[in-house]
Amino acid sequence: MQRNQMAMIFALIAVTFIGFGIIIPIMPELPVMTQFHMSVLLALYSGVSFVMSPFWGAWSDRIGRRPVILTGIFGFFASFLLLAFTLDHLWLIYVSRMLGGFFSGAVISCAVAYVADITSNENRTKGMGLVGMAIGLGFVIGPGVGGLLSVFGYRVPFVLSALLTFVLWVVVLARLRESLPPDKRSLRTGKRPSRSSAFRGRMKHLYGLSFIASFTLAGLEATLQFFQMEKIGITAFQMGGLLFASGIVGALIQGGVVRRMVKPGMESRFIVAGLLLTAAGFVLLLFSSSLWNALLFLLVFSSGNALLRPCVTSLISQKTPVEQGVASGLSSSMDSLGRIAGPLLATALFYQNIHLPYIAGSVVALASLSFVFRFLVLDRRAAAQ
Repeated sequence: MQRNQMAMIFALIAVTFIGFGIIIPIMPELPVMTQFHMSVLLALYSGVSFVMSPFWGAWSDRIGRRPVILTGIFGFFASFLLLAFTLDHLWLIYVSRMLGGFFSGAVISCAVAYVADITSNENRTKGMGLVGMAIGLGFVIGPGVGGLLSVFGYRVPFVLSALLTFVLWVVVLARLRESLPPDKRSLRTGKRPSRSSAFRGRMKHLYGLSFIASFTLAGLEATLQFFQMEKIGITAFQMGGLLFASGIVGALIQGGVVRRMVKPGMESRFIVAGLLLTAAGFVLLLFSSSLWNALLFLLVFSSGNALLRPCVTSLISQKTPVEQGVASGLSSSMDSLGRIAGPLLATALFYQNIHLPYIAGSVVALASLSFVFRFLVLDRRAAAQ
């Protein structure tokens, strides 16, 4: 039964992150779109999700995960359907992306909490490895799917995404069982730990790493196609192929290396490795000279992100002093905050010099090693008390 539940949660998260990235290779081709509007749309989607995720997570702690997940999926379906028929109207594109961000927060925060509900501490990293695999697939394959399907028309990826989301809603409605029994739900009037306690002590460093994982990836995605257009004259179709391949490699790492090799207590080592590979990938991309070495360099980056994300998520769920719904909602918010700041900062730097986003990304990844080391110091102190 748990295997079936995990499969549905995997599909939920993957489809949601496909929805975030599917617009990336298509938007630069639209007559109404500029790079400014594209970066704002990416940030707006994530901004609404950032605000709403903690509320969705806390609500699921009170009424259960399943009803909130169902609400989020149906709203996400509506946002896709609207987007499919509004590509000629910029203001309606904005409305559809706001709706997508509003409801994606429900899906992501509750899906992560669902995994925490049905896994033990010993199996938590394996579960979060699947979550990270789904995020990596959706985050990177989303642009790949958009680019590959764009040859059939710009509306086609969004129509198919809407249909896929609706089918997923029907499957969840029929098959997904509630993971949080009534006796474990929090009462509205009950005394609970303050949400601010989630950021105290060692936890703030883990949430900082959650931000970095999405910040670096979102910044890369917002500029990579424009960067490679300048460097190697890449097309939307080729960009889709690159991102699709890197998504597959990232998923294999998260589904293989993370799930099979990362044992409880080893997460920090893999986080360090992930940050080093992320920094190396940014530097290598500066030397792109052909489609093939651009792919190789992108695979280095995506390998690092694939190691980083699930290990951070697992540690948050293991160490949090608050309820799982609140913790996963806050983690989702930090992820969304990274997807707000990443495209905006990367685009601003890109306007100054096309190499700056990648230099800055490498520096940020290396500087984030301090979060890992500080977390380890505080975690050992907490264990000794």
